[in-house]
Amino acid sequence: MIKSMTGYGRARENRNGRDITVEVRSVNNRYLDCTVKLPRAYIFAEDAVKTRVQKAVSRGKVDVFITMESAGSDDAVVTVNEPLARAYCKALAQLETLGARGGVTAVELARFPDVVTVTKAEEDLEAIAGDICAVLEQALAAYNDMRAVEGRKLAEDIVSRAGTIEQCVGVVEERSPQTVEEYRQKLFAKMQEVLGSTNIDEGRILQEAAIYADKVAVDEETVRLRSHIAQLRTMVESVKPVGRDMDFLVQEFNRECNTIGSKCKDLRITETVLQMKAEVEKIREQVQNVE
Repeated sequence: MIKSMTGYGRARENRNGRDITVEVRSVNNRYLDCTVKLPRAYIFAEDAVKTRVQKAVSRGKVDVFITMESAGSDDAVVTVNEPLARAYCKALAQLETLGARGGVTAVELARFPDVVTVTKAEEDLEAIAGDICAVLEQALAAYNDMRAVEGRKLAEDIVSRAGTIEQCVGVVEERSPQTVEEYRQKLFAKMQEVLGSTNIDEGRILQEAAIYADKVAVDEETVRLRSHIAQLRTMVESVKPVGRDMDFLVQEFNRECNTIGSKCKDLRITETVLQMKAEVEKIREQVQNVE
């Protein structure tokens, strides 16, 4: 079943001491346009995130928002510069021989410049990217579920309108031969009015009616319309992205309707063509939402 290009999904999970939240949202777009927003410290994971999105989505403007919070206890490494600390102690001992007060505590020594340094622990970037992508997969699952629900609604509406067009095609097929007979009768009446009692050449009238019938024949157009309707119903049930194909097919719908309208000057057919074009336009609007 077709999917909508509009959707939203969210997932949150604590993995390896990091609270990861991923939100995915999208709107209509002709092609796939993926934007990833995540903390600067984790920008290295952007390509991996985009790769996962590209596997799940084929069309639409997709925004991925990632937030991460870390406990921080495992992220910091405290290092003691022992040679420097010993040098400080030695210098302090020398000062004591000069009469300075002694008894420097470890806390006081730690306050001396560069004795104790705090650095960020090395991180396994690949593992972090894997954690982010794992939460992303959950968000994408929720996102695709929402798109599938919307897709079912789109499919129902498109199929319903295709059914209306099919009924209109039946009206055109039934009415078209009648217009030829009505033309023949009008032509005969006109010639009688002009020629009066003079004999009227029935063969000539039949010839003119045949020429008219050829001009207003819409058999090819109605056959193609029925074929397009069948294709549209097949596409609606497809599990593959068919939005672009459906968009092209709807253009063909419109082309056939225009041709029928230009060929037939009958009021009933003209009204029917206008009804078909209205339904085609509504289908076109819905197809803009199909992936």
